[in-house]
Amino acid sequence: LADCGYLGVIASATKGIDPETLRTSTQRIIEVTGNRERVAALSGPNLATEIAGGLPAAAVVASTRQQTAQLVQRGLMSPTFRIYTSSDIVGVELAGALKNVMAIGAGIADGLTAGQNAKAAFITRGIAEITRLGMACGADPMTFAGLAGIGDLMATCGSTLSRNHTVGRRLAEGELLRDIIATMTEVAEGVPTTRAAIALGERLGVELPIATQIGNVLFNNVSPQHAIAQLLARDAAPEVRPVDLRGL
Repeated sequence: LADCGYLGVIASATKGIDPETLRTSTQRIIEVTGNRERVAALSGPNLATEIAGGLPAAAVVASTRQQTAQLVQRGLMSPTFRIYTSSDIVGVELAGALKNVMAIGAGIADGLTAGQNAKAAFITRGIAEITRLGMACGADPMTFAGLAGIGDLMATCGSTLSRNHTVGRRLAEGELLRDIIATMTEVAEGVPTTRAAIALGERLGVELPIATQIGNVLFNNVSPQHAIAQLLARDAAPEVRPVDLRGL
C-alpha cells in the first residue's frame, strides 16, 4: 500500500454529526491527525445490502486535496462500483448525514400512507432544507444535487432496506422510539443526527422546519399526524428565495 501511495490516507464512510461537538467525522479525524490533505469522505446512494450483493452502484469521494480523492477513487472503483471525485468534503459529509434525518420523515409518510404526492413534496423540500444548512457551513450547493445529496436521499427515502426509513415507518404505525431502537440490530444514524442538525441550525441561524418536526416526533411525543399538519400550516412562501441561494 505504501508503494501505491495509500499509506496514511483515511477515507471516512461514516454518515453523521457528533451531537456534542456538531462536527462531522472527517472534522474530528483532522483534529486528531492534524493532516487535512490525507483525509477523504465517501458518500452516495449506497445501501449496504445491495453493495454486499454486488449490485451496481455509484458514490462520490471528497477531499480538499485532489490527489487524495483520486487515490481513494482508484482504490475503490470496480466493475460494479463507480466512484466520482469532489473537492467539497463539507457538502458530501453533510449531505450523507442529513439525508438520514429526511429518511425518517419519508418513513413516517409511508407509514401514514400519505401518498406519493406528499412523499415527493417532502423529499423535494427536504433537499432544499439540507442545502440551506450545508451552504451555511460553506458547502457548494451543487453537491446536494449530486450522488451524496439527491442521489442518497432518493435511495434512502424510497427503500425498505433503510434503517432510518424503518424507524419513521414504525413510529407512524404507533410504536415508541425506545421500543424500535431496542429491537433493531443496526444503528439508525438519523435519530442522533436529527438532534445535532437542529442544534447546528440554531447555531447558524438556519431555519429547519422539517428537521424540527421530525425532532418533535422523535423526542417530544408529538404525533406524526400533528407534525405533518404543522408543516402544512406554515406561512405561504415562494419556492425559491434569495436566502436559499445565500444559505443563510
